[in-house]
Amino acid sequence: MNSRTSATISARNSILASALRTLSVEAAGIVALEEALANGLGAPFTAAVALLMKAKGRVIVTGMGKSGHVGRKIAATLASTGTPAFFVHPGEASHGDLGMVTADDVILALSWSGETVELRDLVGFSRRFGVGLVAITSVGDSALGKAADVCLDLPRAEEACPNGLAPTTSTLMQLAIGDALAVALLEERGFTAADFRTFHPGGKLGAVLTQVRDVMHDGEALPLSRLGAPMTEVILEMTTKGFGCCGVVDQDGKLVGIVTDGDLRRHMQADLLALPVDEVMTPAPKTVRPDQFASEVIDLLNRTKITALFAVEAGKPIGILHVHDLLRAGVA
Repeated sequence: MNSRTSATISARNSILASALRTLSVEAAGIVALEEALANGLGAPFTAAVALLMKAKGRVIVTGMGKSGHVGRKIAATLASTGTPAFFVHPGEASHGDLGMVTADDVILALSWSGETVELRDLVGFSRRFGVGLVAITSVGDSALGKAADVCLDLPRAEEACPNGLAPTTSTLMQLAIGDALAVALLEERGFTAADFRTFHPGGKLGAVLTQVRDVMHDGEALPLSRLGAPMTEVILEMTTKGFGCCGVVDQDGKLVGIVTDGDLRRHMQADLLALPVDEVMTPAPKTVRPDQFASEVIDLLNRTKITALFAVEAGKPIGILHVHDLLRAGVA
């Protein structure tokens, strides 16, 4: 092994050691936060959730510097999980954006030191007009902590930065307590996956949360035939509608069977066209509900190796879904 190779390996080991040390220090901060929540921080955390729940308006998240960047993420998480929220930059607040804040709102202010000068006008505004104020800080007796209706006094923790200067562990802890607030509020509101899709219709998450009713074909598009119908009628319906299958309904309009291309191959004989559909169909076909998530359906299609399913309500077919519909929706 030459000296250049040794130096490269040594550099790689040093980089890996740095990364592991960073993660270890930051993990210790999260453990400290967890322990604090299980003890003295639990009561103010519960009070903060109650105050945010009571807000008739929005949650106004604010913070300066790295706390501001964390605040933007917290606001986005709150908004997407059923708690109306947006971020207001404290500097801009002092130059007119205070007009965005109403008496029905609650301010969630982040400052690790609790002495961020830029927050002064927002804090003063909240006190003057009775706007609820929740502080996330590590110094409970700071200016911010003392002014707040509820102060989440986070435990002090070692920064991962070897100089102890760059916010690393501290911002991770702020982010974690913000996530904890968002999830607690989500659960208190009974926020569901369907509700989440309402606020997140785009991207892969939106596709996964798509419901059957959003992509199914209904009305005249349904390939259906009645019990006792001749196979000539059934094959015409299959050919016309183009789903490779035909549902069979009884006199009450309930789905009792299905004829697929596979059924046709299995019954291929000279008198196939003269047979009644009852002798060819597969009884009790697999179905889905219109409110099922498309992600569940794609799993069912994969497991059963079928390509189309009827959506039923009270036993009656109201839609049909093909695997190609799921592919177009971006679910698979």
